[in-house]
Amino acid sequence: MNTALRIPGRRRLAGRVLAAFGIASAITMSGLPGMETGTATAAPRAVSARIKPGAQRCDTKNLGRAEQSTPKNSGFPDDPTGSNFSAWQGKPKNFNYELPGRAYDGVKPPTAANKAEAMSKVPNDTEKNYKAWQKIADRSGDPEDRRFEIYARYFHNKEGLTFDHWFEQRFIRNQINNHKGSSFERQLVRDFRLVGPDWLCEVTVELIDAQGNVVDTRRYDAYNKRTKEFNEFKSNSELTNKQLAKDRQVARLMPDHKFRVTGAKAFTATQRKKIDNLNRYVNRLRPGLTNQVRGNQRTYNPVPRTKPIKDYSDHQRWFAPGCQGGQGGTRLAAASDCGTRGPLNDRVNGSGKTLEEAKKIQADARRLDTRGTLPRGGPGGVDFTTLELRYVGGLGKGKGMQYSMRADQMPDPDENPGFGGEARMQLSSDALFTWLALTPEKFWVNLNPDEPDRVMDATFGRTDAGRVLLESDLEMKHDFAEALNPDKHAGAKRYWDTAPRQNGMPCFPGVRFWIEPKPAQVREQDGGIYILDAPLKVSTQWLDVEWQAPGSAECKDLTDTQKHAIEANVRANVLPLVEERVNTDADYADLRAVYTARVAAEYVRQQDAKSPTDFHKIIDSNDASAWPLRAPNENWTREGVHKRYMDSLKEGIEWFELEYGGQVHNLGVGGVDFSKQPKQNISRTRFNVEHRTLDTTTKTSLQSDDVSYQETDTLYLGGGKPTEGDGENPEPTPTPTPTPTKPGPDPSTPGDHPSTSAPAPTHAGGNTQPPANRPDPDGGLADTGSDTPVGLISGVAAAVVVAGAALMWWMRRRRQGITG
Repeated sequence: MNTALRIPGRRRLAGRVLAAFGIASAITMSGLPGMETGTATAAPRAVSARIKPGAQRCDTKNLGRAEQSTPKNSGFPDDPTGSNFSAWQGKPKNFNYELPGRAYDGVKPPTAANKAEAMSKVPNDTEKNYKAWQKIADRSGDPEDRRFEIYARYFHNKEGLTFDHWFEQRFIRNQINNHKGSSFERQLVRDFRLVGPDWLCEVTVELIDAQGNVVDTRRYDAYNKRTKEFNEFKSNSELTNKQLAKDRQVARLMPDHKFRVTGAKAFTATQRKKIDNLNRYVNRLRPGLTNQVRGNQRTYNPVPRTKPIKDYSDHQRWFAPGCQGGQGGTRLAAASDCGTRGPLNDRVNGSGKTLEEAKKIQADARRLDTRGTLPRGGPGGVDFTTLELRYVGGLGKGKGMQYSMRADQMPDPDENPGFGGEARMQLSSDALFTWLALTPEKFWVNLNPDEPDRVMDATFGRTDAGRVLLESDLEMKHDFAEALNPDKHAGAKRYWDTAPRQNGMPCFPGVRFWIEPKPAQVREQDGGIYILDAPLKVSTQWLDVEWQAPGSAECKDLTDTQKHAIEANVRANVLPLVEERVNTDADYADLRAVYTARVAAEYVRQQDAKSPTDFHKIIDSNDASAWPLRAPNENWTREGVHKRYMDSLKEGIEWFELEYGGQVHNLGVGGVDFSKQPKQNISRTRFNVEHRTLDTTTKTSLQSDDVSYQETDTLYLGGGKPTEGDGENPEPTPTPTPTPTKPGPDPSTPGDHPSTSAPAPTHAGGNTQPPANRPDPDGGLADTGSDTPVGLISGVAAAVVVAGAALMWWMRRRRQGITG
């Protein structure tokens, strides 16, 4: 079939790797301060500074009692190595704060009739009017009265904001500023024993000009009269430039005073630099002294207390089985009856849909964050393109599902905030339900030039999960083509230099290649499944095909030895680059998100088989109408992808030249495919060692909107069906205890000790069955070996698993400037 092309005077070669028709192989998924700016604005020139009288003692203000003396071990620890930064070594700890207004996040914008009623109490005075409604609501406790108080407050605002923006960025933000900051202060007073006559809280320093006028003020969260140290508490560990500018003036005017910043999160590089710069400035003012400014980190997770109210609280249909609709599913109920709530939902709803919108939200939020109570990075701090489902649990009749998703922090959220959270959540949720609703034999895609009418199952092709798989298949064909360019990649050059040749021409890699998962690491315990790692790999094997482009010819009559050599050559020199892209590039982010949803869906299937869950009517219904292609892809078609595929075969994707034997070959390539999945359930010991605190991190993520994993830039955010305990702290608030004088475990903190091991879960089925009536000590999940397309991911009937193929050919193409 392969014959050399002979062109008088010279050889011109054009080749394309079509690769992998990808016949299916089951894609194995089956009234507020001014705006802070980047440049600090210097405060008016002051000649002296003083502490304003009247500050309260910290213990009286926060604990309701006055200690007779200040303990010797009171205060924050200094780093024993002499650094001006210290970090507590214990596990993260939670603190509660009240957020009653969040219960009204489902209230709709006011109508004209609503406005008339809301303004009816004191019509000519908006401030007195909303305060009148506030008294009525406080007295009655009726949510409807509180709703009209909220409307009245909205009409008192003169900024011309939409109701939704005002509610989130004014009403809720003010409550968070007031309650979260105060609760964090209270927690630090308890944990670090900021008690006794030495400690004052919410101290104001007044800056005085030459005439004795107060020209500016700087408020500090705490002050130690004995050590003369000003303390700033930041639940997000972020200082503003405006505060730092005032700190410099205070340092200059009060030369015997020191400064410390205590944050509930790890300081970012930017924040450490700010603190270091202030420290260097103050040290220069005070020759011979060091560490006049210190940073102190003790990880806390804020947990808001909000009790949802039916018909007033916002619920989302994401991951909520009771309100998905569809003929095979349950009725399309109101989301308030069946939907989910949680920190993840709040972060998603508070993110912009576009970059421009996200920047406006970010700037507005920064302006209003008077006490550093925004989650780390602010509204734009989440890279929603990395959002993946990593935990599901809490299944059962009437329980819905708990979920936690992992995402990266945005490295520079103020300049480049994260956005698009709603679309990402919708994709993951839709994918989960698609994998549950459709039976596994539909989970295939096929880009084959011989089969334009058999691209993918028609039902699967009307879902975003199916779209993502087919688009990823085509994307990988493009990446494989680019990976064969020897001008760009050393591995590609090694391939062409060592490939078998006919008539001096190196033979194209006539291989089928596809994506399939490496063993996914999971851990089933605590009534759910942790998806720890779900890597994908690119596999290949030789496959002869019949279709050829007009005017093409290929190496023919290759021996089995030559074919296997080409397979090994591609595997060693080309596929590693493609595999790395599949696992890391943003172009495959949707694929990875859809894949982890498939892992979660199989766990749900298994649990439902043991005892019916709220997903029972959806599973295997073969009705995916409730999860259709969504905007902007509502007009997407499988046929359109196939056409783009064929166009790439005819025109080539990546063009380059090869020179062998004194001949220059002009070469064009194109192609890619996708396929199956195995899994490995790791032991409890390995889980505890390699994923320390992931269980507590995941649990906390169901309640807190600012949970980092092991002080990294990895976030966990979750939610689920609201319960009576919604918003409650999962651990009791500890009593005040002594603080060590150097970093170390807090012996009194519940979260600082290894948690009691959960009972070993029952066996969930799989290839290796434990003895009868004996639980699997490793929390078994059905094992899918790499050779059998069933179980956790692939689940594809053998009858429809058609091997993908690679098509290679040499095609004549005239191009000027090529010499033989």
